[in-house]
Amino acid sequence: MFACLPSARKAVARIFAFMSIVWLVACAPSGITPSGDTSGPRINPKAPVQVALLVPGGTGEGTDALLAQNLENAARLAISDLNGVKIDLRVYNTGADPLQAASVASRAVDDGAKIILGPLFGEAANAAGISVASRNVNVLAFSNNTTMAGGNVFILGATFQNTADQLVRYASRQGIARYMIVHGDDLQGQLGRDAIANAVRKYGAQVSGAESYPLSQQAIVSSAGRIAAATKAGGATAVFMTAGVNSDLPILATALPEAGIDPAITRYIGLTRWYAAPQALALPGLQGGLFALPDQGMSALFNNRYAAAYGETPHPLAGLAYDGIAAIGALVASGNPNALSKSALTAPQGFQGTAGVFRLLPNGLNERSLSIATIRNNQVVILEQAPRSFGRSGS
Repeated sequence: MFACLPSARKAVARIFAFMSIVWLVACAPSGITPSGDTSGPRINPKAPVQVALLVPGGTGEGTDALLAQNLENAARLAISDLNGVKIDLRVYNTGADPLQAASVASRAVDDGAKIILGPLFGEAANAAGISVASRNVNVLAFSNNTTMAGGNVFILGATFQNTADQLVRYASRQGIARYMIVHGDDLQGQLGRDAIANAVRKYGAQVSGAESYPLSQQAIVSSAGRIAAATKAGGATAVFMTAGVNSDLPILATALPEAGIDPAITRYIGLTRWYAAPQALALPGLQGGLFALPDQGMSALFNNRYAAAYGETPHPLAGLAYDGIAAIGALVASGNPNALSKSALTAPQGFQGTAGVFRLLPNGLNERSLSIATIRNNQVVILEQAPRSFGRSGS
């Protein structure tokens, strides 16, 4: 899929290496002086900083082994792009077992780790964080499980809350003030529902109602009439769906228009990445709808850089490992012994990542800039590009 000629590889490498320099200069707080929570070990910025990378290897599953290797590859790629910052990366397999993750995290700190990058699974991240909390070491987990965030655990994965916030903020500026939330009756749907409701309240809009449906084709089709009636009765000007593009979304985006919810009148909004399945772009309910996606320019830059280095496209989660190392490198470059403290990690200006700018929040969650898009004539159209930096006020 990629033309990996030597000259092309060198060109891509030069471009991405240059971008890495820009990231460090633009995002590293100059002379970090934490004024809040200084939890985290002191480091010697002039010496190699030891970082433990916890990956989901060792389960015997090929998919886990592949992801583990991709995470390590991306982390080492990030290290090679750092300028003047030395990272001593040590890789540990955690499998999917929280007890193993806790044991490995503790061993990594015994070995001298100043910060932990990973693990992937939520329960494993929680266990790892607990095991090293008393030893003043922070954990940057690859998870997107918001219930595991907090204390010394920060999650790097994309969250429903961040996506919902940015979509509602944009939609509110377009005059959308009343939202019907439509969600599957599983845990993912419920978490999505709560994230949407929080975002609607945050931006001063109203939830006109929330309707769920069982996760089967017949059940969704049977529920469409009820959902449509509730949407009209509540005066909703938008239907905000949690449905996934490879599961319930195609059924829902077909059944609701057939039940009378005209997308030209009532805007459809999606919590998931509609572009992930090309066939979804032709669904009637998605025409003119709103969804969010990462900065495509930055994503392409990383994908090309990775392919040039390793001869294959990266796993979708590989960029999280690059982001973690890039953030650590930017902080260490400041020359401050407290560069890995909680206050430093949560610097409001954030960091430039493989999918756009992001920052870690004091509650352990993250904020990632996203583009707002719609679908016109079965094609994705960007309505608002993802910001390349956070504002001075931190917004």
